[in-house]
Amino acid sequence: MNDDAPYPPDRTDDELARLDITVLLRYGLTAEPGARRTALFGDGAAAAAVILDRLGTEPRSVAFLADTVRAGGLARAAELPEPLPRREAADLVREWLRAGTELAGGIAADDAAATWLRAVATVIELKQRTRARGGST
Repeated sequence: MNDDAPYPPDRTDDELARLDITVLLRYGLTAEPGARRTALFGDGAAAAAVILDRLGTEPRSVAFLADTVRAGGLARAAELPEPLPRREAADLVREWLRAGTELAGGIAADDAAATWLRAVATVIELKQRTRARGGST
């Protein structure tokens, strides 16, 4: 157990949606295991999922983008004309991808970003399945 990582407080979807994902990526993507990485993969992934889910993004689209980042890197993915379907989601995720490219973290940053995007896709899918079963997300 990592005692240095703070226990995350409960946050509503609205609170998560107000988090600055770009900042979390800048400080967490190349960080060593610890509070910054935990914030990115915890609240950051949940926040990104809330935002993209509200924009109608399918989890498979985010998972495909994760595979693209893993195969070609953040820089290539950031240059895609449409990294996700729907303009608003594409513009937003392109901003996130560019934040990762500014780090010059190499393959390690590309792999971390791909893993993070997979986590985001998983959370979106969980939210959608919960809604489909009549639960609240």
